[in-house]
This record gives sequence, structure tokens and C-alpha cells, in this order.
Amino acid sequence: MTAILEPTTTLGGPRAAFADPRVRLTKIGHHLGARIDGLHLSAGLDDTTVEDLRRAVLTHKVVIVTGQHHIDDDGQYAFAGRLGTPTKAHPTVLSRGEDLLPLEGAANSWHTDVTFVDRVPKMSVLRAVVQPEYGGATMWASTVAAYAALPLPLRVLADSLRAIHTNDYDYAEHLTVGDSSDPAYREEFVRTVFRTEHPVVRVHPETGERALTLGHFVSGFAGLKTSESADILRLLQARVERPDNTVRWNWSPGDIAIWDNRSTQHYGVADFGGAYRRVNRVTLAGDIPVGVDGRRSTVLAGDASHYSVIDEPQALPDFVPASDRSISGPAA
Repeated sequence: MTAILEPTTTLGGPRAAFADPRVRLTKIGHHLGARIDGLHLSAGLDDTTVEDLRRAVLTHKVVIVTGQHHIDDDGQYAFAGRLGTPTKAHPTVLSRGEDLLPLEGAANSWHTDVTFVDRVPKMSVLRAVVQPEYGGATMWASTVAAYAALPLPLRVLADSLRAIHTNDYDYAEHLTVGDSSDPAYREEFVRTVFRTEHPVVRVHPETGERALTLGHFVSGFAGLKTSESADILRLLQARVERPDNTVRWNWSPGDIAIWDNRSTQHYGVADFGGAYRRVNRVTLAGDIPVGVDGRRSTVLAGDASHYSVIDEPQALPDFVPASDRSISGPAA
């Protein structure tokens, strides 16, 4: 059954907070985003705190945990394992290590991580390693809020669409800074071609919310011509990118970002000139998306079993969205 959430004063209520009174959570955007202070991340976190953090990420879509100066590469990977099962660093790019992916520059195009495989990562954990003197922020957009704001005719259209996502596509022509603009990186990135057909609207397996699954890995829509696909993608993607649907974070030393990859897109802002910027990412295994009609994503090319297990999601009991822009449930 489809549920449209009406505005209520209980959004982001008491269960969005942490049991530990030393940990403070502060919203930084209405539709997504929260800052967490006073939390010491490590593989040794107690189960209650891990569950509170999981709930915070699912509720606010992206959280920035400050003050993590003690975390190195090994600590980042070990901590991430408390929130799920880490994937390999990438389905194809493994020359820089198999567990953690170092990213140089900025992916200045809106995307959701690794949507070209069937088992889309559920979360990403990103740590700023080298930040430029100025610039280099990261932006996130809520694909849940974007879907909920669609006029009904566009919602009906989106519900019925299936998108083809692939790593072998000209999305890289839009990227101007860092790895994706490097020919050697590009060659490794496409050494194995993946193509997956995903529902454009997926039902979140833990929160029940509907979210748009789009971004720069989309090459077209099943059953539509190239020109038709381009027009529809431009229309729907523009809804995701609306400024009032986003949050922007200017990194400080010790910051770690954790986001729900199933309900967001993100963008690295390339406004730091020729300076060096590096972030390290760990992704956590996810499930296979399911559309509002109950149909799962299908593999068209490539086998991602070496990259990630398929996660068994756990529904979040008594979930309350952080904003009033949320539609949950499969088709009625």
C-alpha cells in the first residue's frame, strides 16, 4: 500500500537521537543531512551505538561525523564493517588496493555509487585525506524527496520506467577533474563491461521509501529511443538536482561522511583549481533493487559476484522520515 507522508511535528523525533548523551546530532538540511559530534568511530563501537548510527544514516540520508582524527585507512575499513559487509574497492578498479578506493580530484557529475551492477552498495563511507586550501566540497541530493515532489503524471511515468546503467558510457566526458578524466584510469574502469537494468523508482528495503535511481551511469531507458531517453533523463535528473533538495558540506580535517547510497546522489565540487584533493571510500554490500511493481533489477552484462555479496536488508522498525517529503510502499 502506498503512503504519502503528511507534515508532522514528529519528524526526526526521539529515536533519531543517540542513546549516548555525549553524542549530538544536528540537522543541516530539511530533506537530508545531519552533523554528528562527540562520537568516536571504531570497530569496537557497542551494538546500541551502531544501531543508532544506522538509524541516523537511514533517516537523514547523509551524516557527517566530525573529529575522527584517529582514523587511518585500516581504521576506516574496520569501522565500516560494523555497518555492513564491505565490498571490494571497485568492480574493476583494483590497482590501488582491493579494500579501499582512493579517489583523486572530484567526480563533478551527479551520481549514485556503482549503479552499473545489480547489487548496488547500500552505504558509502568517505574520509577526506587531503583537502585543498579552498573548495572541494561535496554535495548530496535526496532521491526520495525528488521523487515525492514529482507531479502525479511524472510519478506514474517514473514508476513504469526501467533504466540501463553501465560503466562503459560517455558520462566521463562531463568529468573535468581527477581520476575519471585520466585515460589510464578510464581504461581500467571499463576493462569489464557491466550493464544492468534497474527500476527507475525503487522501494527502499529498510525504510520502505520510494527513491529515484538515476545519475550519470544511465545510458537510456528500456524500450525507448536514444533521443526519448535523453529527454526523460534530463527531466527527471533535473528534479534530483534542485538546490532545495540538496545539502553541501565543506570538509574539515577529521570529517567522515556516511550516506545511504540507495536514497541519494552526490557530486564533488571541482572549484579548487589545480590543487590536490584526495578522499578514500569504502562501500558496503547492498541488495538487488526492487521496483514499485515488485520487479527486481536484471543483469544484462557482467558478473558482479566477485565484487560484493548480496546483502540481506533488515527493515527499520517504526521508521520516521527526516522530512515531510516522503512516499513509501509498493504500488497499491
